[in-house]
Amino acid sequence: MQSLWMLLACAMFAMMGAFVKVAADLGATLPEIVLFRGIPSVLLLYFWARSTRRTIRPSSWRLHIWRNLSGITSMWLGFFALSHLPLPTAVSLNYTAPLFIAGWMLCFGGAQRDPVRVLAVLAGFLGVLGVLRPSIQHDQWLAALMGLGAGGLAAIAMMQVRQLGQAGEPEWRTVLLFSLGVCASGLGGIALQGWRTSDPLALLALAGLGLTGLVGQLAMTRAFGLGSTLLTAALQYVTIIFAALIGVLFWGDRPAPLAWAGMALIIGSGLLSVWRTYTEARALQGDGRAAPPAAPGLSTKEVTPS
Repeated sequence: MQSLWMLLACAMFAMMGAFVKVAADLGATLPEIVLFRGIPSVLLLYFWARSTRRTIRPSSWRLHIWRNLSGITSMWLGFFALSHLPLPTAVSLNYTAPLFIAGWMLCFGGAQRDPVRVLAVLAGFLGVLGVLRPSIQHDQWLAALMGLGAGGLAAIAMMQVRQLGQAGEPEWRTVLLFSLGVCASGLGGIALQGWRTSDPLALLALAGLGLTGLVGQLAMTRAFGLGSTLLTAALQYVTIIFAALIGVLFWGDRPAPLAWAGMALIIGSGLLSVWRTYTEARALQGDGRAAPPAAPGLSTKEVTPS
């Protein structure tokens, strides 16, 4: 059952990316897309918290502010990439967060001599080159850099979520305050640009991305709560496969063999990084020492993907 919940989450996040592309193609602006991604989560979690008499006030505003800055910026960059790149390419770049965490740990986490992480980072870098080389047109490099930036900032956000968990913040409050920040940033962009979407199909696409994002978030939360954290974190990379299938079916995207190989390398290196972080955390906990920063999915039930 845990695997089915995670597969549902992956399908929903891939569909969310597809709705982002559809909405953008129909004229929806980036602030409107960001706003609709946050609204369903805010409504659901706010009314649930009120009905169960839970306090919304956090124990540390500072941690939430820093987490929101990195997470919201990552979402904006990721949605920009989804709007301008082939769906599987954009999703692959958004899922490079574990590689950035592995690279950070190699440089600053005392893991410089860990051959497993060296292999993961090198394979992931080659995978990114494989995805970009045949898939990116000359006018898409900015969007590609935005997608990589989204992955890097998502890594920072995940490590900050870990700090929030260590500070005693429940996942639902972290998600609620993050979603409020997402909505505020979207409304700020709309205040500057104005509301431009009038096409009913674009509005349906905006509603679809909000609902699929919410269902994906809830399904992933459920999956993490049912059993093996390692299995759930590993299965999240199925999103890339779902995105590739959607791209082929609805946009006629035909990734070159080199791009498929790049996706496989990104998935494999991400899985290697997740496994290494998990085994190290278990070993350090057994020794009574502090665990290293976890890869996305190993320390929280909350998802930033974009």
